[in-house]
Amino acid sequence: MLVIVFISVSARGNADVFHNGGTGNCGGCHISGSSLINSDAASTCLSCHMAPASVSTPTGPYIATDARYSQVSVQMPQAGDFFWLTKTFKGCEVSPGERHGHNVVAVDYGYVPDSTLSYAPGGTYPSANLSCISCHDPHGDYRRNADGTISTSGQPIVASGSYSNSPDPTATSSVGTYRLLAGKSYQPKTIPGAIVFTYDPPATVAPPITNRSETSTDTRIAYGSGMSEWCQNCHPQISGTCQHRSGNQASITQEEANNYTMYVKSGDLSGHQSTAYTSMVPYEMGTNDYQVLKNTANTNGQSQMTNGGNVMCLTCHRAHSSGWDSIMRWDVKDTYLVFNGQYPGIDNNGAQYAGGRLSVEVQKTFYDRSASRYSIYQRSLCSKCHARD
Repeated sequence: MLVIVFISVSARGNADVFHNGGTGNCGGCHISGSSLINSDAASTCLSCHMAPASVSTPTGPYIATDARYSQVSVQMPQAGDFFWLTKTFKGCEVSPGERHGHNVVAVDYGYVPDSTLSYAPGGTYPSANLSCISCHDPHGDYRRNADGTISTSGQPIVASGSYSNSPDPTATSSVGTYRLLAGKSYQPKTIPGAIVFTYDPPATVAPPITNRSETSTDTRIAYGSGMSEWCQNCHPQISGTCQHRSGNQASITQEEANNYTMYVKSGDLSGHQSTAYTSMVPYEMGTNDYQVLKNTANTNGQSQMTNGGNVMCLTCHRAHSSGWDSIMRWDVKDTYLVFNGQYPGIDNNGAQYAGGRLSVEVQKTFYDRSASRYSIYQRSLCSKCHARD
């Protein structure tokens, strides 16, 4: 038992290294046999991916700020901070924490099932069984091969395939799928027989560091293709539950691409292609060419708008959680995102547009961007594509 504990501690020092695109050290998650080190799968994941009290900045592999030690969101992964599930806001309407994201069940950390939605919107996945391993394959069996195919067996996985500095698969090696996302035929072990995945993970590449403040430059994840289709593994009727078209059949029109390029902020259509991209409104590039994706993923501010592409689920939503209802990237229920030059908050004169949030909480949903990057009276970011203000 002492040996197992030692392996567990040493393997869990760096989650990126621990997974490395495939199966990690068994002792990192299991005590013995199939027994997990925590009460459930999501709690086991959060034992590494929940930021400890000592971490006060966006750091490493953390996907959740511990609400026991912080009153505001600290971690800023592009998928969103699960912390928002713990925050209920009371403005003109109540914004319950459970409406802010995917309600993973991690009892050791106080995360409980969605009490309102019993099943995934547009699908049959039971909320009571939602876990990190509902989407991510914990053993990392899924791999990307040299010919671009995804499989669960074949050449050994030599590294993560998620990043712009990841190696390319070869004739004798493969790399892990993006973020260990599961693919075709995956069946989460928490609910055998409930669903079987029909779509493979999307073609996507991230820069080496993605959990970061966007005070000065955006974090550009190069979404290539297949994201919305992959979401349909759990939301097969998504077209009937979402107000917006998305996926490979939702190509960005030339007018929308022109709007995206020119739109800077409310009242300002002076933008140009070289700096048009914003991670607040990402899009798919419409390609599965990993060299193109690797050359696009960055954090250096060189965020050129590419021609073509698709609207996808993550254009408007974050994957894990956000500070707004329906996991939206910005507030779609109020008129102004910035009011009188400030992020609205119950602590300033924009209280009527804050939905019960403090201005610092609103700014955290914008990943620390200054309000000055937007118009003094900024309206919805839907206009990035539709240019209605």
